[in-house]
Amino acid sequence: MFPLALDPIVFRIGSLPVHWYGLILGLGALVGLFLVIREGSRFGIPQEFFMDMLLLGVPSAIIGARIYYVAFKWNDYKDNFVDVFKIWNGGIAIYGALIGAIICGIIYFRYKGYPFWRIIDICAPGLLAGQMIGRWGNFVNQEAYGGVVEESFLRSKLHLPDFIVNQMYIGDAFHHPTFLYESLWSLLGIAILMILRRQKFVRAGEIFLSYFIWYSIGRFFIEALRTDSLGYNGSSGLASFINGLWSPMKWLGFEPGFLDPNYGNIRISQLLSLLIIVAAVVLIIIRRTTGQPKAHYSDPIVSTKTGNTDAVVPDSAEHTPQQAPKGSQAGLKPPAEEDKKEQ
Repeated sequence: MFPLALDPIVFRIGSLPVHWYGLILGLGALVGLFLVIREGSRFGIPQEFFMDMLLLGVPSAIIGARIYYVAFKWNDYKDNFVDVFKIWNGGIAIYGALIGAIICGIIYFRYKGYPFWRIIDICAPGLLAGQMIGRWGNFVNQEAYGGVVEESFLRSKLHLPDFIVNQMYIGDAFHHPTFLYESLWSLLGIAILMILRRQKFVRAGEIFLSYFIWYSIGRFFIEALRTDSLGYNGSSGLASFINGLWSPMKWLGFEPGFLDPNYGNIRISQLLSLLIIVAAVVLIIIRRTTGQPKAHYSDPIVSTKTGNTDAVVPDSAEHTPQQAPKGSQAGLKPPAEEDKKEQ
């Protein structure tokens, strides 16, 4: 007897079904919010600021994610336009979600008077936490999985529990649990970002850019295992280059998943991952070289709309906020202290 899949519907309220997918995405958003509020409190930023950010950011992320996905799958939706709105069936793209959330953040932070790079740095681990948990929604929906594997690979090599192995039996074969690979990669990334942001050399914006670099590295290698990648027709040279970069995975015993030739020969998420990695590294170098990010991650964060009344100097050792020194302007450290730092 073949294993049974999990029911994607948790329960019904009358005729309205409540899906695991939506509940899991909601849980991911709440966990991410908790991490952001906890870190934001070290800088004296009120939790209401982040709660409002979530209320605006989540819809923006969902809209961006859906538009991104539908745009590359338009042939599947142009004759069934109503299906565009059925996000509970899956079909949202994380990169699209990030685009939507960033656009919302730029507008919202500016409206509140907070510097974009400083706030987005605080949000980076929370974003990864949301992605880490959200991938389990793909698990329940049996989507975003990889190519065919032997059952023994899942049980004996990966030592996965029965509930994951059984859910990875899709169609007539077992598949790579790519949702799990990405979830674990995100978990490791959260730990790295939390350690990195306590280092004194880190400048404003570098935690967020590090988040992009870390996530994109993992996404590049995991994406090629999947069988549902968005693709396009690119040059054979570019396709060979990408496949060559991915080839170390073959040495580890992995094989790329099926890519529908009707959609192209290059996986869009792989190409975008490479571009993001290069862009983020170059941006860090340019900003460091020009001295543009004058503020460090540990410096006070102040809203231009509220002045320096809420500004605090976070104590990285004690993890407790301290009031900004008197005489500082806009929550910045006194000139003497800044001079010491520059020396």
